[in-house]
Amino acid sequence: MELEFIKEMPKPATKLKLDIASLLGTLFFAWVVIQLFPVVLTALVYEKQQKLRIMMKMHGLGDGPYWMISYMYFLAICALYMVVFVAFGSLVGLKFFTLNDYSIQFVFYFLYINLQISLAFLVSAFFSNVKTATVVGYICVFATGLLGAFLFQAFIEDASFPKGWIIFMELYPGFALYRGLYEFAEYSLSGNSLGTHGMKWGNLSASENGMSDVMIIMLLEWIALLFIAYYVDQVFSSGSGKNPKYLLQKFRKKRPSSFRRPSLGRQGSKVFVDMDKPDVVQEREKVEQLLLEPTTSHSIVCDNLRKVYPGRDGNPEKMAVRGLSLALPRGECFGMLGPNGAGKTSFISMMIGLTTPTTGTAYVEGLDIRTQMDWVYTSMGVCPQHDLLWETLTGREHLLFYGRLKNLKGASLKRAVEESLRSVNLFNGGVADKQAGKYSGGMKRRLSVAISLIGDPKVVYMDEPSTGLDPASRSNLWNVVKRAKQGRAIILTTHSMEEAEYLCDRLGIFVDGSLQCVGNPKELRGRYGGSYVFTMTTSVNDEQEVEQMVRRLSPGAEKTYEMAGTQKFEMPKQEVSIADVFEAVEVAKSKFPVYAWGLSDTTLEDVFIKVANSAQQFHKLT
Repeated sequence: MELEFIKEMPKPATKLKLDIASLLGTLFFAWVVIQLFPVVLTALVYEKQQKLRIMMKMHGLGDGPYWMISYMYFLAICALYMVVFVAFGSLVGLKFFTLNDYSIQFVFYFLYINLQISLAFLVSAFFSNVKTATVVGYICVFATGLLGAFLFQAFIEDASFPKGWIIFMELYPGFALYRGLYEFAEYSLSGNSLGTHGMKWGNLSASENGMSDVMIIMLLEWIALLFIAYYVDQVFSSGSGKNPKYLLQKFRKKRPSSFRRPSLGRQGSKVFVDMDKPDVVQEREKVEQLLLEPTTSHSIVCDNLRKVYPGRDGNPEKMAVRGLSLALPRGECFGMLGPNGAGKTSFISMMIGLTTPTTGTAYVEGLDIRTQMDWVYTSMGVCPQHDLLWETLTGREHLLFYGRLKNLKGASLKRAVEESLRSVNLFNGGVADKQAGKYSGGMKRRLSVAISLIGDPKVVYMDEPSTGLDPASRSNLWNVVKRAKQGRAIILTTHSMEEAEYLCDRLGIFVDGSLQCVGNPKELRGRYGGSYVFTMTTSVNDEQEVEQMVRRLSPGAEKTYEMAGTQKFEMPKQEVSIADVFEAVEVAKSKFPVYAWGLSDTTLEDVFIKVANSAQQFHKLT
């Protein structure tokens, strides 16, 4: 009771100096910064998955410029992200940012984002699917933060834990980031509670401060990872890949004037040629002669090109291309016909640098595809079988980009883009400025053809260019390709006999990895057609008379169709003349009523079926 009215002496109020951001923000800020890693990783893997990078490379973009442009783009994005991160934290008054020296923060974040980008380039070489890369990237984000907060931080705060092991753990970029953020948090927390400044440059020399070790580790690791990532990319991810010793060769490589030379081991090249095919033998002899000449007007010379895929899982090796020799002069469109699995795609893949030949080689504008593919790309255009486009870029932007890769600039670039858009009917109606992801299948196909022809490439490869087009668009596209033949060589694969006959100066039928015949459509029909197709429609009672008439004209004739008075016969050309057929029909008209009749030559489709079937039977027997 005596102390009931005794009160504590009043004193001035004190400010609460607890900085929650410094106390609990290390984990949160680590997550915020590492979020950049999966963003960069998925962007790189997306270009790889959609084959956009190899498409750019095939149109002349070298690996060096690609790396430099991509790296600077990601660096700019990450730097802007970190500036906003620090600026926002400072504006809301977080001591984590305001007390620590901004120059130290700049150096630390700059080193880390460069290290993170280099790591993303390295890791992207081992992924081919965006979804997988995204999942792995975000697992790394959250796992790094949690391990840093509940494991790594405990080691840092344990004075008995060896410092060497901490430095070893900081070799992992995520732990290096966490250690730096931890040091910022500790200095801002102590500075706030004592009313002093946070981390300054002078504090980096303190024994308990790990920031200097972290910065040195990140700098050295950034340089090492960037070099390793570029090397891994060149060996494993750039199209066909390169020899692991290529860096030693790169310093000795100069731009060559001519690379054409006869290939070694030509004595055994005729193993793959059936001597019953004089046109194929003649083409091989032509190639041998061209290889001995110092200069040539031929854009493409394939010299005994062969591709064998090794056997896997107990299956035998697959010979996709069997000693192909072919020569294409400028101004010629060569059509490759063949059933599915014949080896056409394997041949195109070797010519555009996606795979390397097992033996033999090819020369494009005098450059060897085995060793000088980077120079070949500068004079090459490609329309792949599947449209390789950025969904967020417009048709005009695609052509502007690929036009710049072909050294078009200023007014000439704009003029070339407009002409390309008009030629493939993508100019009117605002279609040119619509995103490619909103194009129909036919519009994408037309854009792919326009991309392959922009910049006046000397050699163009078109893999089924008119697939999915309506008849009007197909006809217009054929006119574009026909005009584009002037001054350049075009190799075109197709399953449309009409397209092949309209566009191609010469055709080659490709079956089971080997060229079965070469020639223009008229020559092939004359050489392999071998028969006329005679059709006559009469009454059912006169069918026997018609058959007897055909047998008199051609004893070797074969009936192929009969229904309701209509009959079809195949008559060997060597047994019958067209004049005799007309005369026999006039005689028949005087004997019985003839409702309709016709005589047609063998079509290109008939030739294709006959050659393909005979070649497949031959390879089965051998």
